[in-house]
Amino acid sequence: MSLLEQIQSPRDIKKLSHEQLAHLAAEIRKQIIESTAHNGGHVGPNLGVVELTLGLHRVFDTPEDRFVFDVAHQGYVHKLLTGRNDERFAKLRQSGGLSGFLSRDESPHDSFGAGHAGTALSAALGMAVARDKRGSKEHVVALCGDAAFTCGITMEALNNVASSTERLIIILNDNKWSISKNVGALSRYFNELITNPIYNRLNDNVESLLQKVPGGESLIQFGTKWKQETKDFFVSSSLFEKYKVRYIGPIDGHDQKQVDYYLRFAKRAKQPVLLHILTTKGQGYDVAIKNPERFHGASPYEIETGKSSPPSKPGSPPKYQDAMGHSLVRFARKDPKVVGITAAMPSGTGLNFLEEALPEQFFDVGIAEEHAVLFAAGMATSGFHPVCAIYSTFLQRAFDQIIHDVALQNLPVLFCLDRAGLSPNDGATHHGLFDFSYARCVPNTIVMAPADEDELADMMATGLAYQGPAFVRYPRGSAAGVPVKEEAEALPLGTAKRLEAPGDIELWAIGSMVAEAEKLAALLSEHGVRAGVINARFVKPLDIEMLRASAKSAKLIVTMEDHVLTGGFGSAVLEALQRERLSCPVERIGWPDQFIEHGSSVQILREAHGLHADAMLQRVLHCIEKIELPLSGAESSSSSGTSQ
Repeated sequence: MSLLEQIQSPRDIKKLSHEQLAHLAAEIRKQIIESTAHNGGHVGPNLGVVELTLGLHRVFDTPEDRFVFDVAHQGYVHKLLTGRNDERFAKLRQSGGLSGFLSRDESPHDSFGAGHAGTALSAALGMAVARDKRGSKEHVVALCGDAAFTCGITMEALNNVASSTERLIIILNDNKWSISKNVGALSRYFNELITNPIYNRLNDNVESLLQKVPGGESLIQFGTKWKQETKDFFVSSSLFEKYKVRYIGPIDGHDQKQVDYYLRFAKRAKQPVLLHILTTKGQGYDVAIKNPERFHGASPYEIETGKSSPPSKPGSPPKYQDAMGHSLVRFARKDPKVVGITAAMPSGTGLNFLEEALPEQFFDVGIAEEHAVLFAAGMATSGFHPVCAIYSTFLQRAFDQIIHDVALQNLPVLFCLDRAGLSPNDGATHHGLFDFSYARCVPNTIVMAPADEDELADMMATGLAYQGPAFVRYPRGSAAGVPVKEEAEALPLGTAKRLEAPGDIELWAIGSMVAEAEKLAALLSEHGVRAGVINARFVKPLDIEMLRASAKSAKLIVTMEDHVLTGGFGSAVLEALQRERLSCPVERIGWPDQFIEHGSSVQILREAHGLHADAMLQRVLHCIEKIELPLSGAESSSSSGTSQ
């Protein structure tokens, strides 16, 4: 039995020698690589925090002590050490397996769930203040990546730490990467803390001297005090110390003895402490070290080579993100006032193509979505037309900036929302199921969703032609395989596109559900029901003329959207019918009013929530029965019997 198999709880690792810990660390890395190779996942971040997580569980006692992981995508090691090293970990990020993030519902050792960056310090400070008010003694540790400090909310929390509590441990896990390479002044500042030649040379010289005197080795091991004092004498105090948080570091995050020692020191501290711990993203797996951006969150891969498994087939459709990126390059070449803005995700959004082709028209602002939107607003006031490419789930963080700074001033900013709909393996924190609701309720906006990549290019042209805030949202993964025209065409605002002639019922679909509507129409035809299909294209403004015609000719309108029903596309249709005083039954198909779990695929999750073909068919047939719509065609009598 391996060492890892013997670990049933964190108590078990407290008994291990440092030699055994090194073996355990190797086994943990092997387990993570094997699981993510099969399921995909956050490879690099977790390989980098093995020794750090072992140290945390050796020094502290969860669930009494509380760890708050920023983003929580680096929590796999924590899961393995807290009783979850079983078949659930083998199915990590799959249906029936563990979440790829921490979840309070999954384990009492997960004190806070998160999937977005920058949340750990605020949450941990809240826990520490609650502890102080209760008079309890538990320790609270916030594990923050270096990129988390580019989030405004982290700096807001840092501003309140010293005035709120005397006991809080902050770990700055510094691996120089968020998803892509870290950018901005804070990244340079952290690098200066690590590489300051005076400080490093002084440390080396003093250690060399102490090694030659009696008792010097123990002084080196205790080293915190003289390192702090020598650093303050020769180098200005760190940013953190100006916030009254004691800074200790840098610390080698892969030296288990050093990690354990400084964690114990922080545990005894009588003031807020920040440990600056250096780790290597992908430690122990050379392929991940050489490709840190790709192995931040990887698709299934071959362990030996790191290549995608299975590889993409030649001639397969591009990903939507890449189609968007290539289209943006074409627009930007024609108009130097078109600029692309991303929040630390150039590859994930497709803006890497703009970065390569026209770097002077590309901006990566770090993990700072609020700033990205405000930055875009500022550029828009000065004659530019910014394109903010941000995942749907992450743009939620900038809702106030969308309303107050862009829409209120009616500024021309185009928002390209990737990962709209499901991000199946990532789950509730990453599903983009709320953007119709939060975008269409804001005045001055237009909201669109394409059925294919050519329509995406046309909608980008529409948004760039519109002199106000525009949203276009599209799903994760492969596009439809429709060739993109050389010249994109701006669409007339609020115009839908009829795909199938008017019928007994009208299927109004938007975005990725257009293809499902065409399939549903074919199935309904087999049951004697003629169904018209309309690609709505716009959620706001709706095509009122075509909707009026549907309401007058059809006995039932069915809306279909890859979005929550509350406030979504179907709600927009109902509101429009009410405004027009049109009476027609409406059946809305979309996601229920709940947070959707993670799963192995979009299809599996749709089947679980009644959005697969047969469930939608039965639902529509049931509606037809309720409104007593006669079925046409020779199959009507047998179809009626089948549906009962």
